[in-house]
Amino acid sequence: MSEGMTRTALSIALFLVIASAAVLVGQTPGTAAFVVSVMSLVVGLIFAGLVILIARRGVK
Repeated sequence: MSEGMTRTALSIALFLVIASAAVLVGQTPGTAAFVVSVMSLVVGLIFAGLVILIARRGVK
């Protein structure tokens, strides 16, 4: 993965994590919006982890 692609993917992943965590604070637990916020947070964390894993694997 090129450095530009890695930075872009990581920026998107971090934006998703930060935005979903910020929205999650204002949601009422048990609502559909809360579940969607938690799911987007999990997806963002998984995506960030995969980007970091792929980037480190490419360096070695």
